[in-house]
Amino acid sequence: MTQWAPPPLGSAPLCFLTLLLLLSADSAVSRHPEPYYGRLIGRLTQYAHGIRGTVYAVDESTIFVRGFAYDGTGPDAYFWVGDTPQPSPEGTLVPYPEDYSSRDPPVLSAHTNSDILLRLPAGKRLRDIKWISVWCRRFTVNFGDVFVGPGLEPPRARVLPEFKRLAHGLRSGNISVLDAKTFYIPNLHYDGAGPDAYFWVGNGTEPNPFGTKVPNEMGSLNPLRGYQGEDIEIQLPGRLTAYDIDWLAVWCVEYRHNFGHVFLPKDLDVPPALGQTKITPAWWYNPTSSTTSQTPYSNTNNCMEVLDKRLQVRWEVQGEQLQVRLAARLRPEHYMAFGLSGADGRPAMLGADVVVAYWDTKTNQPRVADYSISHLAQCDGERGVCPDQRLGGSNDVVLVSGEQKDGITTITYRRPLGAVEPTRDRAILTSRPQSAVAAFGPLNSRREANAHSFMDTTRADVQIDFGAQNEHSCLGLAPAAAGAPAPWPPRIIAGRTRMSARIGPAGGLRGYTPITDNDLDNGYLPGHPSWGIAWYIDDLLIPEIYVERGQTYTFLVEGGDDRTNPAKFHPFYISDSSEGGFGQKREEDQRKQRVFAGVAYDNEGYPYPTAVGRYCEWTHKTVDQWASAATFEEYMATLQLECNEGEAAVLNWTVAHETPDLVYYQCYTHNNLGWKIHVVDPGAPIPMPGGRGADLNAANHIAPHAVPLALLAIMAANMATNMAANMAANMAAR
Repeated sequence: MTQWAPPPLGSAPLCFLTLLLLLSADSAVSRHPEPYYGRLIGRLTQYAHGIRGTVYAVDESTIFVRGFAYDGTGPDAYFWVGDTPQPSPEGTLVPYPEDYSSRDPPVLSAHTNSDILLRLPAGKRLRDIKWISVWCRRFTVNFGDVFVGPGLEPPRARVLPEFKRLAHGLRSGNISVLDAKTFYIPNLHYDGAGPDAYFWVGNGTEPNPFGTKVPNEMGSLNPLRGYQGEDIEIQLPGRLTAYDIDWLAVWCVEYRHNFGHVFLPKDLDVPPALGQTKITPAWWYNPTSSTTSQTPYSNTNNCMEVLDKRLQVRWEVQGEQLQVRLAARLRPEHYMAFGLSGADGRPAMLGADVVVAYWDTKTNQPRVADYSISHLAQCDGERGVCPDQRLGGSNDVVLVSGEQKDGITTITYRRPLGAVEPTRDRAILTSRPQSAVAAFGPLNSRREANAHSFMDTTRADVQIDFGAQNEHSCLGLAPAAAGAPAPWPPRIIAGRTRMSARIGPAGGLRGYTPITDNDLDNGYLPGHPSWGIAWYIDDLLIPEIYVERGQTYTFLVEGGDDRTNPAKFHPFYISDSSEGGFGQKREEDQRKQRVFAGVAYDNEGYPYPTAVGRYCEWTHKTVDQWASAATFEEYMATLQLECNEGEAAVLNWTVAHETPDLVYYQCYTHNNLGWKIHVVDPGAPIPMPGGRGADLNAANHIAPHAVPLALLAIMAANMATNMAANMAANMAAR
């Protein structure tokens, strides 16, 4: 058992590192002044009864009165509109409130500083009226009015083009911006096969990872289902408006793929979103935060299990602090996160205030940190899923204790009930339940949290009453998940000087990630995260390639040449980075990579990929069959090769004598598609563990032995011949 407790007073302070990749979004600087209520008509002129208010044209049939005041003592007063030169009995009554239940419209009641939305009745438009009045019908008296200018042009809905068709069968009719928050998408088609796809908005010349999730037509932030010609309406979350964004897309968050998008014009002039478009569930808006109870008391024995009973949360109010204990069967190099949802009534990572906890395997100590989520992307030091301290704020979480026992990691921390930093923190209430969020996920190379999967986060509203006493629903953590299926043995290519490079599926839990595990014999050590596709070299899934120094090798690259479609643009290059993705890295990160082939620089010193050829992909004949394919050969029989027109790119690489012993073939535009290239001296024998060789399929590892490169060439050729024969036999059998 491993235990940890805080050091005694006077000892060196601990540096609490932490992590998480959840999601959120701050709006950019709006192109419209805020707050925006529509086109100004004017102020109500007061004649009697304390009439006051500023009137705006929301759209051609809707009026907004800001800060309306009226003493309510008129016996038969209503909002009244007409087209006569002055307010008169020949006007038309505008009922308020609109949804009255009585037979006749209600008489206008008293108001002191109300915001009122009026809809013109009977098909009238602003162009049909000349004035707006508060009018007493019984005594034909005008209490106050404002005149509509003859040249007034109210904001109107804007029609945009359809979604650009890039992937997964996405298409639609012309999309309309109904108001500053609402989009109407007619005839929407999408195959639903994206693993982590959402409606996505953001800024820039094209869709990118630094965007914001938009709830679907049901107000849900679950990954998108398939659509077959449906007409839907969606609404931007929080304070985000159409004036804050440059594009709307369908985007796969986990794999950073754009399935299709539409751009918003810079001269957008649509109605403000004041509730006139009635599709917004009330719970999409955050209620005004209440004051945290100041009553000091202690609650004991509170416990709840979340995330399918995989995370146990215990809590106790201690004066002005909340003490929380998290317990889970946490994998090595993984975190657990818990905190307040960014919205009341649903699990929202955007705007959430969470604590991330994990066991630091390097120091053998628990770690906790205070995180805020200002954008649904990895922290860049200014926004994203960030530790408060990294943004210049304070870490308001204190580590209390931690232990690892019987496969369960338990970490206890304490945080204030109140919001120490109102822009980053959310207050813990003791007067009513609040929505909470939780997640598991892996740590990245910076020992910050990577994105979690859909199944490892709260998918339904979890309400926790932090002020409750003896609320205990824990039955015990769920047992450890069953072991993953046996991975396919890694393959080796050696002795070949000419190879093809194509794209294919990653092979689920038998393929890319377990193959890239650093040590399959040493329990669970996470391999590289996969985003669904990988390189197939000579039609083998990420084989390890052996090359000799001084020899020239040719790669026929078919990773795609359409730069406008990132989902099918995968230039091939060779680097010392096990992650790849040179083109998406910042300049300072690019300098950390050594590139050996596939990247050149233009006259201004900017890099560009050189191995850009037509697109060829091994695709599924039906659905992904990795779970039922015990061997890679069986899996290949379920795939079919699809190629675009064009030619393969030719990449020639002469291995320099100073090339390190280990380099990697990778994708220029995306992380984690490739794997290892072993560089050896001419004539050197190659150590190969049995069962991981080019044509060795035995699952058991045996003692390493040395095989000359020339012999490996024969072995590889035999393997290719056997594999082709097996595939031909399978095809004939079908």
